Amino acid sequence: MPPFPATVAEDVLHQPARVQFEAFLNEHRSMLSSCLDGLTEEQARRSLVPSRTTLLGLVKHATFVEKVWFDEAITCRSRAEIGIPATPDESFILDDADTIATVQQAHLDACEASRSATSVLELDDVLRGNRRGPLPLRWVYLHMLRELAQHCGHADILREQITTG
Repeated sequence: MPPFPATVAEDVLHQPARVQFEAFLNEHRSMLSSCLDGLTEEQARRSLVPSRTTLLGLVKHATFVEKVWFDEAITCRSRAEIGIPATPDESFILDDADTIATVQQAHLDACEASRSATSVLELDDVLRGNRRGPLPLRWVYLHMLRELAQHCGHADILREQITTG
């Protein structure tokens, strides 16, 4: 089985909204994870901006985001219980154990857990564990699409700087 479902957005044009949301989410999840493909560990960790943003850090942050929106929001467990940082900024921090392989695997695992957690929900089901308050799954999907699209754009720019610089 491929790491991410192979359905692409163009294949779901006439499908229900749920199928469309999931296809777009999976495409963006895959694009973000693949920004690390073919890089050295040094390139993946290279800092090109004043913030903590690196390519490896972006994928690590995406893992955090999956767990916030599809674990914390659904299960109402705290971030400490889930084992994730308290803040988004902290989720970019890399430690010595973070490698391309470990970060990509953690991201893949988090995405699979997200798909599993949402598989029993409907788009209008309300998630009660987010700090913003109760939110329908539909809104969470849209928020995740926005977040992933932004980070894919960041990754494209950083990767271009790394591979052509």
